Amino acid sequence: MEKYLDENLSIEERAEALTDAMTTEEQASQLRYDAPAVERLGIPAYNWWNEALHGLARSGIATMFPQAVGMAAMFSPELVEKAGHITGIESRAKYNAYTRLGDRDIYKGLTMWAPNINIFRDPRWGRGHETYGEDPFLTAENGKAYVRGLQGSGKTMMTAACAKHFAVHSGPEAIRHEFNAEVSAKDLEETYLPAFEALVREAKVEGVMGAYNRVNGEAACASKMLMKHLKDWGFDGYFVSDCWAIRDFHEHHGLTATAAESAALALKTGCDVNCGCTYMNLLTALDEGLITKEDIRKACVHLMRTRIRLGMFDKRTEFDDIPYTVVSCAEHKAVSLECAEKSVVMLKNDGLLPLDASKIKTIAVIGPNADSRAALEGNYNGRADKYVTFLDGIRERFDGRVIFAEGCHLYKEKVSVLAVPDDRSAEAVAAAECADLVILCVGLDASIEGEEGDTGNEFSSGDKNSLELPPPQRKLTEKVLAVGKPTVIVTAAGSSVNVHAEKANALLHAWYPGSEGGTALAEILFGDISPSGKLPVTFCESADKLPAFTDYSMKNRTYRYTRDNVLYPFGYGLTYTKFVCESVEYKDGTASVKVKNTGNTASEDVIQLYIKDNSEYAVPFGSLCGFRRIKLGAGESMTVEIPVPEKAFTAVDDNGRRARFGTSFTLYAGTHQPDSLSCELCGTDCVSTEIN
Repeated sequence: MEKYLDENLSIEERAEALTDAMTTEEQASQLRYDAPAVERLGIPAYNWWNEALHGLARSGIATMFPQAVGMAAMFSPELVEKAGHITGIESRAKYNAYTRLGDRDIYKGLTMWAPNINIFRDPRWGRGHETYGEDPFLTAENGKAYVRGLQGSGKTMMTAACAKHFAVHSGPEAIRHEFNAEVSAKDLEETYLPAFEALVREAKVEGVMGAYNRVNGEAACASKMLMKHLKDWGFDGYFVSDCWAIRDFHEHHGLTATAAESAALALKTGCDVNCGCTYMNLLTALDEGLITKEDIRKACVHLMRTRIRLGMFDKRTEFDDIPYTVVSCAEHKAVSLECAEKSVVMLKNDGLLPLDASKIKTIAVIGPNADSRAALEGNYNGRADKYVTFLDGIRERFDGRVIFAEGCHLYKEKVSVLAVPDDRSAEAVAAAECADLVILCVGLDASIEGEEGDTGNEFSSGDKNSLELPPPQRKLTEKVLAVGKPTVIVTAAGSSVNVHAEKANALLHAWYPGSEGGTALAEILFGDISPSGKLPVTFCESADKLPAFTDYSMKNRTYRYTRDNVLYPFGYGLTYTKFVCESVEYKDGTASVKVKNTGNTASEDVIQLYIKDNSEYAVPFGSLCGFRRIKLGAGESMTVEIPVPEKAFTAVDDNGRRARFGTSFTLYAGTHQPDSLSCELCGTDCVSTEIN
């Protein structure tokens, strides 16, 4: 028996034995994302590129969960982990079927290039909805949970998660291939690196992907500074470039002159596998003396180690018998529905919601996102076997008449090519005039907020130039609200959007809620459940008041560093009742919060902890340091125990050194931040305690 097949040996011993059985040429071939078979050793072809951002993606039918930012809005790492586990199970089921049939193509392997744990520092960033929001602590908690779900905790790794994009990466999309993100040592340690460190140290994430941009002059996929952080954190997985990012070294960044030089720079710095084609020049680099055989061998050992952890060279694994029938099964879709229910954020309600169906005969459901599948999907998504659009959900829940009108195109000035502009507005107004109530479904989709190249009206390379609705939707909103009927605005978008809902009775932000989004929306509208999501990002009033997009300083960005330009604060979200935090105590690393539901409706809500310290290095407005989702019946009380990590008591100095500088701390507890706007919008205050 070949040594690498001996399951009694350590992973490292097996990986080295397998690598050393190959020639240098064979080893080099394995450093491509589309690694070919080495038939003489029984090594099958393997494609490292697979996606699983919010469910298994790009591989046909799979359970589709809300987009990542929507899952962050749940403030429930437990549910995020469950979604990750389901995604891992379905990935194994498909892998079992595909390999049995000899299909080892792209998007069919077990190395999942998710989660995206970049910080959503600027609301214009098109890919921000792929992240868990703007806060490092919330991002880390959700990221760790998703990794645990994907990877499992058994003898064999279920799938291999990958933390991306390392690091200091959050737009602009249009210039990402040549952009140099300049960042201070303080911002690096305080904001951009904590989630990556947590996923490496605590969740043992198997993969890390670099970014397209440079960081303080170094290519992110070949940064000695970033690689040193990984080493210091004890990372022992594999490092992969973003796709075709190494080509940027010589074509856009000007760091190298040739493809061979780029391949050598990446490999010697620590990039094990190239998503792209530049590593096809490794043997040329070897011939030119730019790299050594040991450089190639070392990277190959890392990659074989991951494949062995996944059980690819074992006789059997505990996942081999997972049947294909688990894919998109009823049990899994029920969890997707639960995630959608808990992700919707109610931003405004004058009492219209929940709706009393007995008093309504006709509902007009209007807007370009009302019957849109794209509004459910987000990006980096799979395909659901059934979609419940917002219109579908309302029709299924409401027994009266439902009148649908598209109203306008998502961003173009007309729907029909041969028509005049605003060709669907008369239909929308007529529908509103006939109805007792209007549900206006507006927003965006991934075609106009997304990755580089996804362009639309008023948008550039996937990023947003404005935080407003596209012009056709602004006109539609004004005309429908002018009819004067009770109106609920439902926004599907992955980011901050100012819909100017002053004249609307209620405003719900649904994100991209997954295949069950329409069912979740209807349940909330008609009071089957109470909304309970919270904003994982600050909703800003205007893009004009934001710092320059290319400025990576955290000054005047996110809730921790500014109180200006805020429409709705981070952590904000209403329910159909009112949870009041009556007291908070702190002892031995745990906060005890007494909470009461003072309303007449059972609901879930999220108890949030924020900490401020008195040191000169503390973030200006405090930081989230703990949270817990709870459920209380009408009039019910409970004491919630929430751990506070020791790291919450630290700050970062200008040299990037993290330490406990403060001598006194204030710990706040509430269903929102302790800022004045949150307290005003929610109608409740936070409680606090001093810690010395």
